[in-house]
Amino acid sequence: MVLRRTAAWFVAVTGALVAVSGRARAHVRYVTEGSGGPVDAIRFVVDVLGDPVNAALFAGGGLALAATVAGYLRFRPAAYDLAVLRTTLQEYVDLVPWMLRLSVGLPLVGAGFAGYFFSPAVPAVTRLFQVGIGFFLLFGFATRFVAAIGLIGYLVRLPFDPLLLLASEYVGALLAIVLVGSGRPSADQMFKELADNDRTMYSEIDPVRGVSRRFDALVSPYEDYAATAVRIALGVNFIILGFVEKLLNPGRALQVVEKYDLTAVVPVEPGMWVVGAGLTEMALGFILILGLFTRASAAVAFVLFTTTLFGLADDPVIAHISLFGLASLLFITGSGPLALDNWLHGRTATVDTSTTGTEEATDVEEAPAGDVGAGGPSEPE
Repeated sequence: MVLRRTAAWFVAVTGALVAVSGRARAHVRYVTEGSGGPVDAIRFVVDVLGDPVNAALFAGGGLALAATVAGYLRFRPAAYDLAVLRTTLQEYVDLVPWMLRLSVGLPLVGAGFAGYFFSPAVPAVTRLFQVGIGFFLLFGFATRFVAAIGLIGYLVRLPFDPLLLLASEYVGALLAIVLVGSGRPSADQMFKELADNDRTMYSEIDPVRGVSRRFDALVSPYEDYAATAVRIALGVNFIILGFVEKLLNPGRALQVVEKYDLTAVVPVEPGMWVVGAGLTEMALGFILILGLFTRASAAVAFVLFTTTLFGLADDPVIAHISLFGLASLLFITGSGPLALDNWLHGRTATVDTSTTGTEEATDVEEAPAGDVGAGGPSEPE
């Protein structure tokens, strides 16, 4: 049954990617003009990987990565350092709702004023919708309700504009906001403090106190899944970027390599640049979806976003804010539930990583306590 569902999910996602491939461009569309010339995608990939030098580079890179992962899992270097890092990051978990609101609110306001709907590839019917959603999220006012409205708006338009898949990270981000609420600082928190104090005048007239408490009780058991939603959405976004805009549209991707002279940055032939970037993004996407080495993957994602931001000078900065914010969030929270990290951590922890003291920190076989709050259990970095 599980295999059948997995196969069905894979077929559905692949179908959606192929359906959108004829129109999707993402970063590539923003920074180039024209179609870049027709290129047979399958033949292009086969030709690039058929070159002995390119094949050797891919094989060597894959083996080096596999050896690095295996060595880390076997020897767990700097385990105590990583435990201290997790403990430090845990102190930031209460700021996760605020990070989510900034990561979504700022780019939505920018998108509204720029005239596009979530993705620069989709024109906005009205700018007021996104500007309003963005400002409400930034203020933290009616946060869960506003995030739900934004998510519904995205999903309603998606069947009519498949290019919205290029901004698929908003699905996970908005869902995460629905789960964790506004946090602090926020207008919601201020009004809640007033409503919870029976001596205030506002507590007598607050119209949403009862509804808010019931909804909080309803979603609170699922708050940990906010990190899961963000992780999966960001992973799907990476797969779309790698598969659709590069491997299925190599002509335009080659145009980007030529325009920005990317072969001077990494001295490989242009086809290798396109295929390598596409496969790297897809691999990172699948790793994020699986929840494997989530914090390390989030750090890699942040580096990729930064490279794109500075490497493609006319790529719209505002469209990247959500991606930077969500990658940073995953670095703080870790994988959340439904991740291989949670299983892998318990099977590979062979040294003590307690940060409460060092005098008894030897020969302990138990794993450290998992992260709590929005991040879920801790994982190997």
